[in-house]
Amino acid sequence: MNKRLLFSIAFSIAGSAFAQTATFKGETIDDKVNIGYGVASGDVDGDGKLDILMADKKEIVWYKNPGKKDGAWTRYVIAKDLTEQDNVCIAARDIDGDGKVEVAVGAGWNPSETKDLKTSGAVFYMVASDDRTKPWEPVRLHHEVTIHRMHWVKTADGPFQLAVLPLHGEGNTGGNGAGVKLIVFDVPENKKGIWPYSLVETNMHMTHNFQPMEIPGRMAGLSIASKEGVQVFLNGADGWAPSGNWMVPERGVGEIRTGSLGKKQLFTATIEPMHGNTLVVYTKDSRTVLTDRIKEGHALACADFFGQGRDQVVMGWRNPNVTGETGVRIYVGSDPEGKKWTEYTLDESIKIACEDLLPADLDGDGDLDIIAAGRATHNLVVYWNQRKK
Repeated sequence: MNKRLLFSIAFSIAGSAFAQTATFKGETIDDKVNIGYGVASGDVDGDGKLDILMADKKEIVWYKNPGKKDGAWTRYVIAKDLTEQDNVCIAARDIDGDGKVEVAVGAGWNPSETKDLKTSGAVFYMVASDDRTKPWEPVRLHHEVTIHRMHWVKTADGPFQLAVLPLHGEGNTGGNGAGVKLIVFDVPENKKGIWPYSLVETNMHMTHNFQPMEIPGRMAGLSIASKEGVQVFLNGADGWAPSGNWMVPERGVGEIRTGSLGKKQLFTATIEPMHGNTLVVYTKDSRTVLTDRIKEGHALACADFFGQGRDQVVMGWRNPNVTGETGVRIYVGSDPEGKKWTEYTLDESIKIACEDLLPADLDGDGDLDIIAAGRATHNLVVYWNQRKK
């Protein structure tokens, strides 16, 4: 990281009431990634350290955390060639409390085929082998066409479910036709058996990404981004249903994340439209464009990386913009209303055409790092948080 950038971040944060500094140092974990469709994190082998998982083009893999600075991350294959088409998404979370993540994946990526279930879409639960460094057993679940995103979601009354979102409704052409059906699986006691599921009519089209919203014991929700905007779906006594509350109405949205401004004030960050060029922050009464100088924005996260008591926004895009750049940027807010943000590059020495990214405290120091997968650059990068406390 250059001295000018270091000074800029330090000055920006020191000028606030928090008087703390933070930088990031990039490290390439794998330089032979094929596409890097999706990344996840969690403790795979139960050693108490967060590992990295990735859905690559034809393989589902995980990287063992070495547990020390500059240690070598060991790559293991969970599964390969699940379908003739590409893998496309992954979800990892410890849902049974044993200290090890459960893993589900989406495959059969064929977005132009919206009619033939045999050649478009696939969902698998991965049964871990006793030795988790060996290949896992795939259990094929129900699927719809164009499976695209998934999350493990904790419901308000406790049990976990697997929520899976297609890109298109059945028979759709160009985002027109039937609405997308959200698939919600109950987790059976015998995970190799039949997984009960329900289909939730969204009446939304080209639903690109979504985010769980969980308040333990009180609320479970999903914010779903689509051609029509962002709508909230809630889990109640009768299952999942649209709330009718549109966080972003009548604007095409590809990526959606929510964050906090502190003092119980929330914001919504979006990339508009799908594969769009604009990063936006919405508050209760404002819409603020953070940048419109990206091309195919495809990765988004909100978290407090700097210990400010409010979240920053991290965004990545995968195609060269007008200046020929791809990369990852972080945006630091400086006002209570969420209208003023400053952009910084994480590490100018690493080139990445970002397909997906995720915050995670990989070194256990209490600060969030950033995992990012590069599509055209074929790399998996960890941006280590260098915050001085």
